[in-house]
Amino acid sequence: MVDALYLAAVTLLFVPWVYGLYALVRDTRNRYLPLARQYLDGRRRQKQQSEADREREEQERQLY
Repeated sequence: MVDALYLAAVTLLFVPWVYGLYALVRDTRNRYLPLARQYLDGRRRQKQQSEADREREEQERQLY
C-alpha cells in the first residue's frame, strides 16, 4: 500500500517537472534563439556598415 502511494506521489510530482523542462526548451527555441540571431545579425550589419564607411572615407581622403 505504501509503495503504491509512494509511486503515485512520485509520478504526480515528476510529470509537471518534465513538462516544465519541455516548456523551458520550447520557449528557449521559439523566443530566445530568434532574439539572439536578430542581435547577432544586427551586430554584423553594424560592423559591415562601419567598414564600408571607413573605406569610403579613406577613398575620399585619397581623392583630395
